[in-house]
Amino acid sequence: MFSKYFLAATFSILAVSAPAVAQDDADPGTVITGARIFDGLGPDLIEGQDVLIQDGMIAAIGAGLDVPEGATVIDAEGRVMTPGFIDMHYHLSLCTVPVADMAGSYAPDLDYIGIKAAGAAEDALMRGFTSLRDVGGASWGAKLAADRGEIAGPRVWPSLRAISQFGGHGDANPRFMNPREFGGPENNLERLGYSRIVNGRDDVLVAARENLKRGASQIKMHLAGGVGTEFDPIDGRQFIKEEIEAAVEVADGFGTYVTAHVYTVDGIKQAIEAGVRSIEHGNLINDEIAQMMADNDIWLSPQVLVYRTFSPDLGPVRLAKGRMVEAGLDTMFTLAKEYGIKIAFGTDVVVNPEACADQNREFAARLDWFTPAEILTQATANSGELLQLSGDRSPYTGIVGRLVEGAHADLLLIDGNPLEDISILEDYETVLDLIMKGGTIYKNDL
Repeated sequence: MFSKYFLAATFSILAVSAPAVAQDDADPGTVITGARIFDGLGPDLIEGQDVLIQDGMIAAIGAGLDVPEGATVIDAEGRVMTPGFIDMHYHLSLCTVPVADMAGSYAPDLDYIGIKAAGAAEDALMRGFTSLRDVGGASWGAKLAADRGEIAGPRVWPSLRAISQFGGHGDANPRFMNPREFGGPENNLERLGYSRIVNGRDDVLVAARENLKRGASQIKMHLAGGVGTEFDPIDGRQFIKEEIEAAVEVADGFGTYVTAHVYTVDGIKQAIEAGVRSIEHGNLINDEIAQMMADNDIWLSPQVLVYRTFSPDLGPVRLAKGRMVEAGLDTMFTLAKEYGIKIAFGTDVVVNPEACADQNREFAARLDWFTPAEILTQATANSGELLQLSGDRSPYTGIVGRLVEGAHADLLLIDGNPLEDISILEDYETVLDLIMKGGTIYKNDL
């Protein structure tokens, strides 16, 4: 399963993490020369600058840097260097195990979900994504294994179980299954770590606190219907304001935030009024909501490709919902640009390995509204800024998404210029010549 580059990467991680035995054991580092640098903000490439990486961080950027004795020197030979990509809307546990399979009679065990999530983590890293915000699912095992160097994988900001009301988007159970308080059984979606189905303020408090105790870096709530579930209409508001405020209070008390799955004007308005800081999807906004988001510094975490690749297996009800929200994409992005809303990069690719392998198609899918430089900024510096909303609940201190001194050494060398043709990133196996996370090289085709 694992990449041919993983073994070397693992030994490198283990070597870096071993206790120092003498002052002379300081990491001599790696120096990358000859790259044209996209620093995360752009829009132009920076030339003539070397990058020194030590102890997993970018130690210096400048022209003609002195090479420390013993350091590795990599000549980029004119390739474009970018920060590692960030996907702000990902589900590691859903790439190979669809929600329908989790909810069904033959749902697998949680250990199987963890194994599949670990494979999905490595695949995402090899597509250039050095950081992910997982917005619902059993991602903790894959995250921990990647952090310990036991698998190749990105940094993961986990939400753990998405909080859903009974009959909400996180509830894909049969129509006539009762809530637990009325004698309903434990359901598979909860057992397998995808969602937590609750009713009432007290239940929300418990669910939010449970996630944070288990290591969530932010709280994810479903506040509207979704495409992948059948019994929750898109236009229906989910949770009442008191319930949403309960999650926000808990998150705020832990120094982090709530992000919400929601499409509609009424749903987004209620979310903002309750204190939600980030809107997942947001396809059906209007001028009033765009202004409200801008005035309150609310993030928009949208996706494009997932709405253009619906499987006919969804059936007529879910396909109709999908077409409804797909129709709002142009208005959403037009208003977001007009009102200066902060925009992150995410994909929400789920269902099967083939869909997840298309993760990089999201870059070109945004060209109807943005320049390549704007899209790359969304996938790097913008998304890195949104990750900072987790505050002290972030699993990783320091800057990601930018190539600046003091940032984590998460970077890519690309054979070709994505600022001229961003679609080259779809051919990631060919054009990503170097993938580095935390100073460790996971792929090197130079």
